[in-house]
Amino acid sequence: MVAAGTAVAAGGVDAGVQQQSRVRQRSGVGQRSGVGQRSGVGEQGRGCAGCLIALVGASAAVLTWAPHARVSVTGGFEGMHRDLSVLYVDLPLIALGGALVPVAVWSLGLRLLGRPWAALLGALVTLVLGVWGLTGWWEPYERPEFAG
Repeated sequence: MVAAGTAVAAGGVDAGVQQQSRVRQRSGVGQRSGVGQRSGVGEQGRGCAGCLIALVGASAAVLTWAPHARVSVTGGFEGMHRDLSVLYVDLPLIALGGALVPVAVWSLGLRLLGRPWAALLGALVTLVLGVWGLTGWWEPYERPEFAG
């Protein structure tokens, strides 16, 4: 009799645990939205943050690039150095690089670290280093001054 009563009591406990589990599943409490993610940021929040990082990255890259490319667009002294290829070759590449590289680092950081603030920090550091590399490395083509 005691064994049967214990089984009923255990079955009652199991039913209670299952009931709590179903309530949690419906409300979303205690569920993890992805591998290694423990924060309260939802799918929509991560998507919006990714779009915002892409927008900031593209804007920063283009705004950093524009003063360097001004000579090629305006032509410089007497219009001798005009090269509009910076608008249809360099501008799209700079904008895509500024948008995609920080977002790639951010999404990789989310997957590996699981913390949105650490992934955001990695994306911002990548953006700063990318803009610094852009200003130090990229130079628009300029023809020699006295080439006819």
